[in-house]
Amino acid sequence: MMEKNQITNLSHLKEILLPTDLWQEIKSHCRRKLAGEYLPGETEVKRAYGLLAGKVHDQVALVEKIFIFKKNARMIEPLKTYMDNVMAKYAVASKTPLSQRGWITDPEELRKCYDMCDGKGLLAIGTYHMHIVPWDHDPLRDTPTKLDMVLAKNTNMYCFIVSLVDPSKPIIRAFYEGMKEQEVPIVFT
Repeated sequence: MMEKNQITNLSHLKEILLPTDLWQEIKSHCRRKLAGEYLPGETEVKRAYGLLAGKVHDQVALVEKIFIFKKNARMIEPLKTYMDNVMAKYAVASKTPLSQRGWITDPEELRKCYDMCDGKGLLAIGTYHMHIVPWDHDPLRDTPTKLDMVLAKNTNMYCFIVSLVDPSKPIIRAFYEGMKEQEVPIVFT
């Protein structure tokens, strides 16, 4: 069964409005996780993942709510085997071992987010995750990887990349289904 908030096609957006207080919330989440500070019940990995939700008017999305994901289901079967296979096929080698990459949001946690969105009339606009390791061919790491694109395919959502290569100067960018050629500008409000 499709969730109510997944029905609208978001590929036509021309800009995404992100209030500065919500951008600050995302930055704080990422920096906290990078520092190894965890909330009770939160998976202890130095990676931050979350969902941006809001409303769409014509060709503009306004982010109204941020949900931080606490539980990583990456090591739970059959999700572990699925992600291991995706990692082996599409991931680029990095400092972080493949077995520790590829966050999978806990299905129950995601359902609760969607239920809250439905209850407040909000639409899931996209998910965010952070990149922290610079690569020779991508020193800022502010664009999606091939792996990001594979994982975002057919989601009808935006892949928000939060670059924390320099934690003092975080960058956020939005790409429809993780495709570099389908970037939508983020306007801070």
